This record gives sequence, C-alpha cells and structure tokens, in this order.
Amino acid sequence: MGILSWIVLGLIVGILAKWIMPGRDGGGFIMTVVLGIAGALVGGFISTSLGLGSVNGFNVASLLISIAGALLLLFIYRRIRS
Repeated sequence: MGILSWIVLGLIVGILAKWIMPGRDGGGFIMTVVLGIAGALVGGFISTSLGLGSVNGFNVASLLISIAGALLLLFIYRRIRS
C-alpha cells in the first residue's frame, strides 16, 4: 500500500481501537494515527507468523487484523503507563 493508504488505514484503525477501548490517553490525533499504523504492522506481523492472513490491501480482513494489533498496542501502552 502507498503511504497515503497507510495513513488513512491508520486513522480508521486508531479511531476504532480507541472507540472499542475508551480511556484517557494523551496524544490526540497524531497518536491515534501512529497507534493505528503501528497496530496494522503488529497485527500483520503476528497474523502472518501464525498463518492467519496478512495486511495486504484495504479490505475487511486487513481492517480486522489491524484493529486487533492496535488494541494489543493500546493495552500494552496503558499497562506500561500506569
């Protein structure tokens, strides 16, 4: 995917992850995008390693894998921060 696609996917995934796991996290818009992009990378790496699929385009499976990765990162971030 191109860089613009990663940013759009990251924004969508970051917003959905924070909507699923609400809380008082700092960072605002930029942190949401970074969380989403990093979540897509982590989710894609883990799912590819387990043979479950990969983030290879803008589709429902990629979105779900990316959201799972972003939720994992958000969980870890909150544990480290508290």
